[in-house]
Amino acid sequence: MLLEEKNAVVTGAGSGVGAASALRFAAEGARVVCVDIQVEQAKETVRRIEAAGGTAVAVACDVAREEDIAAMIASAVDHFGSVDIVFNNAGIPTPRLGASLEEHTAEDFSRLVAVNLGGVFFGCKHAVIQFKRQGGGGVILNTGSVAGLVAWGGAVYAATKGAVHQLTRSVAIEGAPFGIRANALGPAGMPLTKFMSAGGLGEDPETVERMVRATAANHPLQRPIAAEDCAEAAVFLVSDRAANITGVLLPVDGGYVAR
Repeated sequence: MLLEEKNAVVTGAGSGVGAASALRFAAEGARVVCVDIQVEQAKETVRRIEAAGGTAVAVACDVAREEDIAAMIASAVDHFGSVDIVFNNAGIPTPRLGASLEEHTAEDFSRLVAVNLGGVFFGCKHAVIQFKRQGGGGVILNTGSVAGLVAWGGAVYAATKGAVHQLTRSVAIEGAPFGIRANALGPAGMPLTKFMSAGGLGEDPETVERMVRATAANHPLQRPIAAEDCAEAAVFLVSDRAANITGVLLPVDGGYVAR
């Protein structure tokens, strides 16, 4: 029970890494606020947590709106009294899978920046405000990407994730005197998540299978990355076992960036 008596907020908890992490946090004893713009999906994650004997609530939130983020943190405090962990996981993919830099519209750029960077910025900001108000520190975890560590296409998406990485380092240094830790995960290809489908992969079984094989072939360990892989890393980084780890960008990538 690595997170017993901890109160955690997870954005993008309706699917993918967010749902897997919310489930793992609850299994380790945390009370979880499951946040998603698609609140019905967040409620389904809550139902799964409760069915397993855990405690969770669902909150609707558009992470691109600061007022929604502030309300999300306030709701967590209202439900559970305090916040110990904030996992800024919500994000969106490149609108059209494989789109080149010049094919991005101004709207594409603005939306990617607003969600992928703005959502993490506001999440960090209001987590820090709450942690300082409470005293005693706290833990922030952000979802970056190997796309923010190496160039592999999707330039605007990659730029937002690179910014998330730098933001994470800065928050770690600023937060350290207050006992606030901040780290980030850097997943590689996750073809079995709705995140990839939203980027234009679709759900045709043959197409998905081809993508799974191609993704696995890009990783030295020859396996695609599963949401559960990220969730296991997330549990460690937000737990007291990682009490002296901050400012780290942890690739969950089957060895991709090590080549």
